[in-house]
Amino acid sequence: MAFYSPKIEGQPVFQSAPVDDAQLIPAVQTIVQEFEGDKTRLMDIVLAVHQRYGHIPDAAVEAIASGVNMQAVEVTSMISFYAFLNREPKGRFQIRLCKTPMSLMKGAEDVALAFTRATGAQIGGVSPDGEFSLDWTSDIGMADQEPSALVNGTMLTSLTPDAVTNIVAALREYPKDTPYPLFPGADGKGMPIPHSQVQASLIQPGPIIFRRGAQRGESINAALAIPPEAVIEALNKARLRGRGGAGFPTSTKWKLCREAAGSEHYVVCNADEGEPGTFKDRVLLALAPDLVFDGMTVAAYAIGARTGLVYLRGEYAYLREPLQRVLNQRREAGLLGQNICGRQGFDFDIRIQLGAGAYICGEESALIQSLEGKRGAPRDRPPFPVSCGYLNQPTAVDNVETFCCAARIMEQSADWFSRYGTEQSTGTRLLSVSGDCAQPGVYEVPFGMTVNVLLALVGGTGASFVQIGGPSGECVAPKDYGRRIAFEDLATGGSVIIFGPGRNVLEVALQFIEFFAEESCGWCTPCRVGTALLQQQLEKIIADRGTKADLNAMEALCNTIRRTSRCGLGQTAPNPILSTIRNFPEAYAVKLRKEEFTPRVTLQEALAEAVEVQGRRPLAGEQ
Repeated sequence: MAFYSPKIEGQPVFQSAPVDDAQLIPAVQTIVQEFEGDKTRLMDIVLAVHQRYGHIPDAAVEAIASGVNMQAVEVTSMISFYAFLNREPKGRFQIRLCKTPMSLMKGAEDVALAFTRATGAQIGGVSPDGEFSLDWTSDIGMADQEPSALVNGTMLTSLTPDAVTNIVAALREYPKDTPYPLFPGADGKGMPIPHSQVQASLIQPGPIIFRRGAQRGESINAALAIPPEAVIEALNKARLRGRGGAGFPTSTKWKLCREAAGSEHYVVCNADEGEPGTFKDRVLLALAPDLVFDGMTVAAYAIGARTGLVYLRGEYAYLREPLQRVLNQRREAGLLGQNICGRQGFDFDIRIQLGAGAYICGEESALIQSLEGKRGAPRDRPPFPVSCGYLNQPTAVDNVETFCCAARIMEQSADWFSRYGTEQSTGTRLLSVSGDCAQPGVYEVPFGMTVNVLLALVGGTGASFVQIGGPSGECVAPKDYGRRIAFEDLATGGSVIIFGPGRNVLEVALQFIEFFAEESCGWCTPCRVGTALLQQQLEKIIADRGTKADLNAMEALCNTIRRTSRCGLGQTAPNPILSTIRNFPEAYAVKLRKEEFTPRVTLQEALAEAVEVQGRRPLAGEQ
């Protein structure tokens, strides 16, 4: 079984143009064989084909389907779900420009215009010479270094219009007869082009839980010194809550998973932080990967798992190779594999699964679907992953920061961890801070810090409003800057976006709604249709064409979407509108028309022509 990242021998030059089926089919069959025709590895198979050809032709779909014993329509359905998988040829260099409120604030539209001029490609199109394609994409995890973009597997940050000419010139010089790793590529190596460096820093102005310089594996040895049940009890004593945003008690999740019946148990690390404005997990993976893997290994001991999986968002492909090197070092050190740390029978290993561009895969059941090689559509719950998760087995899914916290608790103690923060929110919180502030970045702060104190810390004093928790969180007005960042007050998955004077709160809310409408998986009607309707209604109000009745109807629709959507995306998608209605009523009041809408014709007059054509007469009692 190709458990890790197989290298396809004899990889040809990257091709973005149509290819001969006689050459393509044997090559695709070889790729499928590398994964032993395992349909649960369909994502890896598809990514390998995409890396080689720049798209996935019909003949490749047929060859993949035959090799994994699936229908071609099933493979096509899976491919169509992910934004970074192309069915048709695109440019040799696929440029995806990040489009978020943060990037637009920093000049992304001017950068896009510069790329259009330099490459000859319009947004959504391919340049005349076939070298470049240009598209907008959702958040790529670089909110602290905007404007940003992806060029195949390479991240470009802090872009300016002036830099674009040199970037395009460097790309044009890239030899055509050299294999080129098409995004999201197996190796994720950066190219020597301008602005291809990603900064990763963790600012720790107060208590330090992360990056304390502990020895690799120290927390594992501490866990192995006590029974698995005692490990779970230590997390319970520390009152550790999941750092993904919902704040579910980690000890409860692990206990339920351990006690669930199954032939196998799995540990899954959710490294698919796709919430606009969140990038803390990227920094942790870059600066403290051993801490993450230590935490996963502690979890494996606690729940009885032999396999761990890291679901790494496709935008972070450049991190895959460094993380793989760390995993190899841990195997050599006896921290992964068989008999970990000398404990007979404690076998555990970790595989990295790369995603392909789908915000919804940050939801744990959708992530599990994607891990299994399927469309990343959320599952109905119950059953929950702790009893029926990956491959229908008990699975503990936690995010990067949570595993780091678990490792620190084992290393230091529950009492040490819980002395930071508040009664209901113990420990510290990593905050991804971006927007209108002097010092964007990832900050480690104790739970309970007020918004005012945070703004002073990052150089954002005077902000007009602050978005806590990303688009799905809450838009906070200055009158509420005394509120605390904690699960019992302002809960957040880690995103803090600061908007200074002159920023339009309704325009920002609209951009967030557009994001949700774009990222909806489309499975349920309330989310698929409702988010599009919210976008239309908010556009009408912003254009000074709305009335109080329109505002009331929009609010009612928000509540319907929240109550009836299938998963967390739809349930939180209305938050940008609901929180701004609640906290910024004056922003809506000035946009509403004073008079209510009065139709120029009655319903009967509007239907008169149709009645006459049909020869229909009103029934008794009809007006």
